[in-house]
Amino acid sequence: MLLVVAALAAGCSSDDGAAGPTASAPSTTAATTTTTEASVPPVPDQPVELPADRPIDVRVPDGLDPAEPAPLVVLLHGYGVSGEVQDAYLGMGDAAAERGMLFVAPDGTENRSGRRFWNATPACCGRGSDVDDVGYLTDVIAKVRQDHAVDPERIYLVGHSNGGFMSFAMACARADTIAAIASIEAATFDDPADCDPSEPVAVLQVHGTADTTIAYDGGTIAGEPYPSAPGTLAMWAAYDGCDPEADDPEVDPRQIVVDLPPAEVTVHRDSCDPGGHVELWTQPDGVHIPPFTDDFSGQVLDWLLEHPAR
Repeated sequence: MLLVVAALAAGCSSDDGAAGPTASAPSTTAATTTTTEASVPPVPDQPVELPADRPIDVRVPDGLDPAEPAPLVVLLHGYGVSGEVQDAYLGMGDAAAERGMLFVAPDGTENRSGRRFWNATPACCGRGSDVDDVGYLTDVIAKVRQDHAVDPERIYLVGHSNGGFMSFAMACARADTIAAIASIEAATFDDPADCDPSEPVAVLQVHGTADTTIAYDGGTIAGEPYPSAPGTLAMWAAYDGCDPEADDPEVDPRQIVVDLPPAEVTVHRDSCDPGGHVELWTQPDGVHIPPFTDDFSGQVLDWLLEHPAR
């Protein structure tokens, strides 16, 4: 585990977008689909081909009935690491298997420094790149749906750091596909005009107040601004049609980091449009790569499973 944390720290240091990936790669082409009445794109008729250098490995829980549609969770890694390293840190694959969920942890593109990135928002982390990661991840989901029985109303994204930024980019662009996301130590687009979700997406934001890589109060990366954690919450509350005021009474805090006080929970739910729910877990003194509790990933996945698509 120490080696995993060291790898994450190297990838998500002040170089996490501060220098910024600069390599570009050919864009992938998203599968062409039409929208059904349920607003869930159907499984593409033609086989979906992923780039040869970015394959995926779908983890299928033992004993899963292949004919029974299962929830799907896609884990998106932070800048400079890989899906495998990210999963080793969070243990998300094991938690997904325990809950009967299909799991995949794809890799971003390598830049000229050999660091993998997602081309997510202007702030993080594909500066100068024309990689179409929204298209690539759309294809990843379509490929999994072609090869496995996936519940189209329970497709989720979880991202850490750069992967969290990418989760927001997908929620903005593919609200007809993504039921809910969980973003860990990241932020959404700074300009609300850059995000226009076609329908509500449930959003869970997890952020530590002592994060010096992606600041809780917002900041800039190489001159590109990103909003604060409360600002991210407010923007998504507006996208989801929620009242600007958080629900009252407050929700009980959550124990998510070892040896720190419980995270404070802020919720927008009761006033939101159908399918909308926005929640912030604020971790006092939490850093960018904290020692999460053994059940943290389970808590995140249980939250996601409570939020199927509208």
